[in-house]
Amino acid sequence: MTDKQKNRIREMKADGHGYITIARELGISENTVKSFCRRNGLNRAAADTAVLLEEGDKSICLCCGKEVRQVPVRKAKKFCSNKCRNRWWNSHLDQVERKAHYEFVCACCKKSFTAYGNAGRKYCSHECYIKDRFGGGRNAE
Repeated sequence: MTDKQKNRIREMKADGHGYITIARELGISENTVKSFCRRNGLNRAAADTAVLLEEGDKSICLCCGKEVRQVPVRKAKKFCSNKCRNRWWNSHLDQVERKAHYEFVCACCKKSFTAYGNAGRKYCSHECYIKDRFGGGRNAE
């Protein structure tokens, strides 16, 4: 891509033209125009987000209250670090929406049990697993 084409893309994007229109006028691929715009911050979402951040839209960490730096064109962060995120969610377990609860019957003791997040469970505990799989472990005899 020539410097003339790059400047023309900047001009047309500033005037509100879309990728397809720019690509057709310059005789280059639409994907080339998209890539150039994304790399150079010319896409509309990046510009809108940057304006919001410059106007003083500050985010505060839900856990510690520190200011959270936001990255343009990314989902807004709620926490300043993974440590704060884990601490907050562990202290607010009532707000966690757990949708992956499963009902099972243990293959060893035949008791019913529920488990979260693993649809393939067979045993209610490690002890039942050992008993069913190995006959009770090394000292079972």
